[in-house]
Amino acid sequence: MTALLTDLYQLTMAAGYYEAGKAKERATFELFVRRLPKNRDYYIACGIEQAVEYLLNLRFTEEEVEWLRAQPQFARASDGFFDALLRLRFTGELFAVEEGTPVYAGEPLLTLRAPIIEAQIPETFLLATIGFQTNIATKAARIVQAAGGRGVVEMGTRRAHSPEAGFYAARAAYVGGCLGTSNVAAARHFGIPMYGTSAHSWVLSFAGEKQAFEKLQALLGEKTVYLIDSYDTLQGARNAVSVGKPMWGVRIDSGDLASLSREVRKILDEAGYTEAKIMATGDLNEYKIASLADAPIDVFGVGTDLVTSSDSPSIAEVYKMVELDISGITRYIAKYSESKSTIPGAKQIFRQADHDIVGCAGECLSGRALLRPTIIRGQLVEPLPKIRQAVPPPRQPWPVKYSEELLELARRAKRNT
Repeated sequence: MTALLTDLYQLTMAAGYYEAGKAKERATFELFVRRLPKNRDYYIACGIEQAVEYLLNLRFTEEEVEWLRAQPQFARASDGFFDALLRLRFTGELFAVEEGTPVYAGEPLLTLRAPIIEAQIPETFLLATIGFQTNIATKAARIVQAAGGRGVVEMGTRRAHSPEAGFYAARAAYVGGCLGTSNVAAARHFGIPMYGTSAHSWVLSFAGEKQAFEKLQALLGEKTVYLIDSYDTLQGARNAVSVGKPMWGVRIDSGDLASLSREVRKILDEAGYTEAKIMATGDLNEYKIASLADAPIDVFGVGTDLVTSSDSPSIAEVYKMVELDISGITRYIAKYSESKSTIPGAKQIFRQADHDIVGCAGECLSGRALLRPTIIRGQLVEPLPKIRQAVPPPRQPWPVKYSEELLELARRAKRNT
């Protein structure tokens, strides 16, 4: 991943820090969600693994530095700055919540402390990768909750904003609780279970539906999933059982899913296919799935609404400086602008039985501390765990309180501005 995958102002600020003699100052930044939208009660933290990989491999090549040197925005930068870019490595600390952890507004998903240039440049990448994956993992968790114990498979790459977005959406959806993905590359790379059926084009390419089913079963055996709504859904179900065993089940992609699934279930059961599953697809989301609570559907395949989080396509995440260490003296940093104010000081989240407390990083409060040391002095503390699925979110609403020590720190910092 190229270090140039950032916003220009990260690099012009880096040059400014260097030329102003501030390169040795150590800054602490926090990445958090400023507020929850009206249709979200929580977020599922995701993308931490990619953030860690980025930081551990952060560097500029000679070709990249020479290209920057030729740009007019850096005409006044000294040779020392470009030499510093060539030497740049992340030598700081990262504290982060575990992937799959439910988090709330105002709670840092990660805290990064490093020399100010090392801390500033990653902002764009961290916001992009954490924000996107967190948003999709949250959407997936909502859909999985709506399914009420029935399976959900992510099938949205073809509707994602790019192939790359679909790749990481598959990962985030699995973290959010999906059974797996139809994305082959994501399944291989991340070790996610892989699911798939066939398209209408398969059925339509044969002279008859039953022949299409027979050829599919010859290839897939017990993994066979028949798409039965190309012509007539109920006749498609009859054709499927007439082929004989084995099969995994059938998929319905259109029509009244509730009534059709009941009729299809009856056809399957009467033919002795009581173990065969019914998968439903077709522009599904958590609201439509919730309306199908009584339908005999075993698995939902969800695409567009999941990989785009269409009802809430972005989140109000920010990456803000909260401390600055200058020659051993800590200066606490906060914004006070209307609707964009921040709370100074590095923080810790303490999850208790019925609420969270956000306190100062050095406090020892009751509850489970969620921000864990991940990178120390530029080195990974321990191998990252394999991709893990979300912890079910606590009951909602979930109060978030601030410790008195943190509030007092904020008051002192404001008086000193």
